[in-house]
Amino acid sequence: MGIIIGIDVGISTTKIVGLRDGKPTAPIRITAADPITSLYGAFGKYLHDNEIGLQQVEHVMLTGVGAAYVKNDVYGVATSRCDEFVADAMGARYESHLDHVIVVSMGTGTSFVMADGDNIRHIGGIGIGGGTLQGLSRILLNTSDIRQVSALAMQGDITHINLTIGDISAQPLPGLPMEATASIFARAKSDASKEDIACGLISMVIQSIGSAAVLAAQGTGCRDMVLIGNLSLLPQCKDIFRALEKLYDVRFHTPKYSEFCTAIGAALTYRLKNQNH
Repeated sequence: MGIIIGIDVGISTTKIVGLRDGKPTAPIRITAADPITSLYGAFGKYLHDNEIGLQQVEHVMLTGVGAAYVKNDVYGVATSRCDEFVADAMGARYESHLDHVIVVSMGTGTSFVMADGDNIRHIGGIGIGGGTLQGLSRILLNTSDIRQVSALAMQGDITHINLTIGDISAQPLPGLPMEATASIFARAKSDASKEDIACGLISMVIQSIGSAAVLAAQGTGCRDMVLIGNLSLLPQCKDIFRALEKLYDVRFHTPKYSEFCTAIGAALTYRLKNQNH
């Protein structure tokens, strides 16, 4: 059996991973001006860096919003497409070793996918994600570089930006500790520092995603959430999601290859499909 290549094609960023002997190897990401350039650049770089010849590639599986722009086989290699939500679930299940989860795909926006064994269904989403963080940072901080925003945020103080339950109540409210957020950005001053603004922006986006995931899980009986996508790599995620775990009695999991789960899932769908035939 040859190598199966899974490719998650975004509008400007493409993630690629090879499935060799059933295991993901050497995932990479490439950013370019358009999805076609990004896809072919990522594919060519992956083959070159890993010394893989085209004849060694058994199949290419595409997923992601940019996959619709690709009409033909990639470099003449047999190419198929996989539903993005299925790829999200397959990759998240494989990487987390969990079968009953809510997959929280933190991309430009955020989608929620329920994975209960082989039963996979999209259960909702919100228009808040990496695109939100980039856009607001562009307006308020004059940069859309998420790494720069994250570095600024590490020096910020969230108590200068957000209002907590303790700020508005002398006693904890039912189910809400004093340190829980009552209102995001409610304490922000007109002369807030860039560091505090960056801290507030990241907190707002991550808290909103986490709270929405918990709401999406209502009625499913699922308490495990698997975080995938670029935003899952932000160092601020650890503390913010830990606080949400305590508040809502849920568990957030971040797999080793969280950024590449969708590409991994795409490759896995081909392998499983062929195992069943």
